[in-house]
Amino acid sequence: MPTFFFLFTKNIGENKLVKMKKHLKIFIAFVIIVSVTVASFFVYVSDYYKADLGEAPVFAPTDNITVKTLDDKTIVYMPEDAETGLVFYPGGKVEYTAYIPLMEACASKGIACVLLEMPFNLAVLDVNGADGIREMYPEITEWYIGGHSLGGSMAATYLSDNTEDFHGLVLLGAYSTADISNADMKVLSVYGSEDKVLNKEKYNEYKPNLPENFTEVVIDGGCHAYFGMYGEQEGDGVATISNQEQIEKTAYAISEFIK
Repeated sequence: MPTFFFLFTKNIGENKLVKMKKHLKIFIAFVIIVSVTVASFFVYVSDYYKADLGEAPVFAPTDNITVKTLDDKTIVYMPEDAETGLVFYPGGKVEYTAYIPLMEACASKGIACVLLEMPFNLAVLDVNGADGIREMYPEITEWYIGGHSLGGSMAATYLSDNTEDFHGLVLLGAYSTADISNADMKVLSVYGSEDKVLNKEKYNEYKPNLPENFTEVVIDGGCHAYFGMYGEQEGDGVATISNQEQIEKTAYAISEFIK
């Protein structure tokens, strides 16, 4: 009896040891996979387009425009007596300050502009970034939301769940994967004729997601990157107009659309 008991308990102990080793191997594999994934993510997000505004701002705010940076790094351009506002989502993997010239150009036309910073420069990580903005500025009676490239798509996604809060959407080199075709609002879509980054097949595929009467503006000679100021973008076409000229044309299109 003692011998049998000894062999039985020994066998149980060996089985437990085998299971522990198996679980340890699984745990180590899991840790390795997570570590590689996290490392890959940080390598991916660390490679982004940095703002390149030059030695001086392209569009200097005038005396009647108040510029304020909030605690979360959101930059607000508030023209005197502004009645319309634009919440702007920056393009994917682009430093948000690259859009300062566009915001300044729009603000110079009387539009209050709110430029959001996104986690790791990816609007997909903070789709609800526009939450609370409207409540901070009750004097603005009409709000629009928009963005560039991935930022435009994420702005459209946010809008699809908050259609009652906005008068319209501004897409710059972007399309909406969210269906807002039945929403009672204005939509402006702007892209450059030389844009080689915007997937035109997807753009046309998702056109039915917009209201039928949406406004489309093609900037002749414009490219994908020139909505902001961050240099050339990989895979983009060659612009035949200057960065400043594309921003001016874009701000004009937005102001005419909002009127």
